[in-house]
Amino acid sequence: MKKIVNYILLVGAVLVLPACEETLEVTPKSEFSPGNVLTSESGIKSLLFSAYAQAQTQSNSRYVINDSEVCTDMAFNTGGAENGQLITIINFTWDPSLGTFNDDMWAPNYRAIRDANGVIENIDKVNTTDATKKLFKAEARVLRAQAYAILYNFFGTVPLRTSTSQLGGLARAAEADLKTFIETEISQSIADLPDPGKEEAYGRLNKGNANGILAKFYLNTKQWQKAADAAKAVMDLNYYALHPAFSDLFRVENEGMNNREMLLVLPCRTEDPFGNWFQAGTLPPSYKSSPQFSNYVYKTTMSNFATQYRLRTAFTSTFAPTDKRLQLICTSYVNSSNQTVDLSTGDNARSFKYWDNNTVGNNSGTDVPVIRYADILLTRAEALNELNGPTAECFTLINQVRTRAGIANLTTADAATKEAFRTVIFRERGWEFVSEGKRREDLIRQGTFIALAQARGITNAKPERVLFPIPQSEIDANKLCVQNPGY
Repeated sequence: MKKIVNYILLVGAVLVLPACEETLEVTPKSEFSPGNVLTSESGIKSLLFSAYAQAQTQSNSRYVINDSEVCTDMAFNTGGAENGQLITIINFTWDPSLGTFNDDMWAPNYRAIRDANGVIENIDKVNTTDATKKLFKAEARVLRAQAYAILYNFFGTVPLRTSTSQLGGLARAAEADLKTFIETEISQSIADLPDPGKEEAYGRLNKGNANGILAKFYLNTKQWQKAADAAKAVMDLNYYALHPAFSDLFRVENEGMNNREMLLVLPCRTEDPFGNWFQAGTLPPSYKSSPQFSNYVYKTTMSNFATQYRLRTAFTSTFAPTDKRLQLICTSYVNSSNQTVDLSTGDNARSFKYWDNNTVGNNSGTDVPVIRYADILLTRAEALNELNGPTAECFTLINQVRTRAGIANLTTADAATKEAFRTVIFRERGWEFVSEGKRREDLIRQGTFIALAQARGITNAKPERVLFPIPQSEIDANKLCVQNPGY
């Protein structure tokens, strides 16, 4: 099952929620009314699935990927209307009015929080089994905590809304309070979630992806022992594994529960607004074909955006020539005039992770990874190194990822110290997670986000810009929410 579907529009109308995205197909309208929508299992499930829909907003995935990469040493952008926004991210000249901060980061996560709060507040009075109540509440708590973890990643501390009755302004939470809330909500909910593969529908939460969310939160907040333990909890489920071939990992035909590498994804399909639009922005001008991608059949009905999602040459040149991950980076193509065009220089290579032969217009059906098992392995390796230096297990973990990529194993001769292993694992993460929106958080954790931007000549890359500003629309609406320092 590609998406959590069919439960949102009518309940949104009853609850006076913002515009929703999918039509209700399974329950007659007569079964819903303001008096019973949050007391029936169907009604509360509708609200839970609305929270999922906000958390799995596909149409903004390209913005979140680009916003998290064009400000780093990995990605670049030129051309088209999108460049008007992305150029401010590239040059660190953004201000709080930039639309992406509200539309793609702030608003979807707070809508998910709002819907999750509604589920948590009303679940006890729902006419259903205790097991279902526990499950729905656990899912809602993890969805809410994940939204706060994402917001913290982008903006630092934010207002902590835990009830639908909190209608007025709220100040930003204390950092310790927000971190404790995220940790507690997830850790207390895991026991009530199903084992991976046992969830009712693909895309819903389970013990594996909840532990994965927790592991990444701990990692990004440098809680090393907890990050190592949460990653180990995922591994000990003995469910997840690296997909055998990296070049096939992102293919539509390999999606769903048969792909044991994907813990959590944004599920996409070839229709608006549920499509993955990223590939339309990576296609170079007048693209016809590429000898590197003989299985990718481009059709003129597929969109090719004026904006160009590009990769920096200084980054792509760091790959080993034998690295199989290069198989998804396009460096040469044939245009509609049958001319071969070289993309290997000039910050012009393209990520082809998300191509789909059945793309309709803008909409590819290729899921966007949120957490992969490779990330879990590298999370534990990084955390263990920060705790004890490069142990034998650290090398075993990173070498699993390198073996699939077809490059040589690392040994203590390559990284004998904590600092040396830190360098190699951040380099590995860059090669592994191109176009998955992880580079900004990785560089921030490494402490090089600002310094690398300054080295690229970005004069506006100042220490306070390690965080994005809280959207101006939120500051205007909530006078208690004070803007990040420096804005």
